[in-house]
Amino acid sequence: MLRLLHLRRTPRWIAVAIVFVFGLSCIVAITQLLNRIVLLDSNYGKSLSSKLGSDNAVSPSKPAATPATSHVPDAHDEFVAMADDQPQLEKATFIMLVRNSEVHDARSSIRYVEDRFNKNFHYPWIFLNDRPFSDEFIRMTRSLVSGNATYGQIPKEAWSMPDWVDRQKARECMKGMANRNILYGGSESYRHMCRFFSGFFWRHELLADYEYYWRVEPNTQLYCDLTYDPFTFMRENNKTYGFTINLLEFASTIESLWPTVQNFSSEHPEYIHPNNSLDFIVDDHKNITEGSYNNCHYWSNFEIASLKFFRSQAYRDFFDALDQTGGFYYERWGDAPVHSLAVSIMLDKEEIHWFYDIGYRHHPFTHCPEPREEFHDSGKCYCDPRQNFDRNSYSCTKQYRRMRGDKGFPEHVPRISQSVLNRIERSKNTKQFRSD
Repeated sequence: MLRLLHLRRTPRWIAVAIVFVFGLSCIVAITQLLNRIVLLDSNYGKSLSSKLGSDNAVSPSKPAATPATSHVPDAHDEFVAMADDQPQLEKATFIMLVRNSEVHDARSSIRYVEDRFNKNFHYPWIFLNDRPFSDEFIRMTRSLVSGNATYGQIPKEAWSMPDWVDRQKARECMKGMANRNILYGGSESYRHMCRFFSGFFWRHELLADYEYYWRVEPNTQLYCDLTYDPFTFMRENNKTYGFTINLLEFASTIESLWPTVQNFSSEHPEYIHPNNSLDFIVDDHKNITEGSYNNCHYWSNFEIASLKFFRSQAYRDFFDALDQTGGFYYERWGDAPVHSLAVSIMLDKEEIHWFYDIGYRHHPFTHCPEPREEFHDSGKCYCDPRQNFDRNSYSCTKQYRRMRGDKGFPEHVPRISQSVLNRIERSKNTKQFRSD
């Protein structure tokens, strides 16, 4: 009887054994699959971190003309394969003059530039301050840039009144302008800034290895996708100076600037370009020595320009002549009219480019491209064309078009390269960057 019972139970034990072996096999297979997923996730995370530049900022004392080395995908990097489509970079950099207290305004501007352009190119950033940058500022800005980030301090001689300026007279002039409610009329630091950008920024050691710069101000916005390289555009088309907004300067801040420029031009006629853009800055169709300045200038808080021009002997002599008069402190000469007068006199008008396709805002003015189909129906821009400053009575767009022979809007820029198209498409697929 016992033997019979044992025989009846045998198939049950066999079934239990089979189930146990099968279950153990499944557990092993699942464990191997989970290990592979963890490995893939780890490699993807490393690659993504490398792409966003979170760990590749460089020492403040060593600027770089190329982006940080990208992560090289290995056999398990199935999600990121963008290295082969890296565009060839120019020797160019972004430059921002900023205080530690402006860290959040700086971060806002960085995000706009990265989202609209630099996420596909990874150009480096240079941050300058008249004081040492705080650890917080470095940490909070470095985390946003996709290229290298360097941080430098402005030398004292580039951020102080020169010895030949009468300090008592300068402060009395500042007090008088403040009493007249002239914008920044009583600010000495604002004058340091104007003088620095007029004659010293291009001398800073951190810019020594670069040929082009894009000036970015804290708390500015870019409203249009920029899917080509403006630095390459500048080089290939022999452009030296690029802008987005032009407008009138406050005449009360530059009363002696034009006579000083006229004297310089009389002493150095060799620096006057035969195909200059005098028609932009003079309305009465006269020459430099006889004409009157109409106060038109390019707004310098947005500039894409060649450093070679500012390093030239012509511009050095120009700045030195202006600086010796003390006008930056006795009045309130801005770097915008100083740059504008120099490029209008010394450059071929064909070397000046209006980046009409770049929607841009610096309070209180906005440049918004108007053609609806190209810029708005296409989704390229999201600004309001009704706020476009170009049609404002304080804009100098009319003078610019007159200087250009009434050619209207500038010619369209070259089409985006296939390598950049590939990068943009892959960015969308992997959701590495914001799409707004």
